[in-house]
Amino acid sequence: MTTIDGYLAGLDEPLREIGAKLRPVIEAALPAATAAMWHGHPVWGLGDRPGQQPVCLVKAYPSYLTFGLWHGQEVDDPSGRLVPGARSMASVKLRTLDEVDPALFTDWLRRARPRAATA
Repeated sequence: MTTIDGYLAGLDEPLREIGAKLRPVIEAALPAATAAMWHGHPVWGLGDRPGQQPVCLVKAYPSYLTFGLWHGQEVDDPSGRLVPGARSMASVKLRTLDEVDPALFTDWLRRARPRAATA
């Protein structure tokens, strides 16, 4: 079974570097979250098992890394970077290291967290 460390380490550059910068941002913003592999990619949630009250995910594609929020469409995003997806999800595609904005992403995670906790 793949771990989050293994998943991120197995990515090609620059995606590996993006994941390495993104993970501590997520973990600092969600210190009580459960982090695990779920459906083949890293997911952070507020429940005691993967997929329970999910808050965010990181998923690799050939040319970008997706950072997604389960309730991202409910997050006020003046930056306009969050793209709506299925249901209430929203995400951002990260192709370069400088696209990781720790302050912005921390704000999104803090706003997404209470919504996920009540879902």
